[in-house]
Amino acid sequence: MKPALTIIIPCYNSQKTLEETLISVFNQEYKDWEALIINDGSPDNLEEIALKWLKKDSRFKYFKKENGGLGSARNYGLNKSTGKYILPLDSDNKIHPNFATNALELFKNNNGIGVVYGNAMYFGDKVGKWEVGMFDKFKMLHHNYIDACSIIKKEVFDEIGFYDTDMPYQGHEDWEFWLRMISSSFSFYYLNEITFDYRVSKGSMINQFNQNMISENISYIRRKHYKLYTDSYNKLYIKYLKLNEVLDKGVLIRILRRLKKIKLK
Repeated sequence: MKPALTIIIPCYNSQKTLEETLISVFNQEYKDWEALIINDGSPDNLEEIALKWLKKDSRFKYFKKENGGLGSARNYGLNKSTGKYILPLDSDNKIHPNFATNALELFKNNNGIGVVYGNAMYFGDKVGKWEVGMFDKFKMLHHNYIDACSIIKKEVFDEIGFYDTDMPYQGHEDWEFWLRMISSSFSFYYLNEITFDYRVSKGSMINQFNQNMISENISYIRRKHYKLYTDSYNKLYIKYLKLNEVLDKGVLIRILRRLKKIKLK
């Protein structure tokens, strides 16, 4: 029988953190899952950890491929997945016990939801709460503020495709995917609770980015989603004009009131 949830865990140089990640998967409340550990050509000894967990629980599965980057590893996992829902989980993060239980209940009650995401707790080189907030299309157009550690209906991938592996530099696959989802028939749902722990490390992939790499990825994304950006700009501009009109009227009313007071004096 196929599991409802497939958890995809891409791994590269993950030997030091993978154990904690897999423990969090094993300890979750929801039980109808499979976890695909994808070794993306890693030079370390993470395979030993993965094989230990395969012996512990048959719901864990292990795959090894040539290095292709984060998007490639996730796509590999998607091709191997059997679940109706997908949870991309980085091999240095930890999911909270009730995330899948609560998210799948939401999917059951609202067929239009494509992704359920929530807040996170930082750990490692940074501590504190990451409060993500409600979905905002214009905020997403400006920058990515929703982590990949979300639960996504498999139908979303069937409709809009897998992660883009053609960007100049890996690291913004999630953002590009969310932008495609904006134009899909599915909606975002914000679960206002802690759903995972996000490790902050100086050696993480995103911290290796320089400004030139970021600029090249942003240019690529904006070219690819030119229509979405253009249409959104036009809508914002119309709102701006209407707001200006309202504000101008308000200023005019206040001036007239002051003039009347002066005349009465």
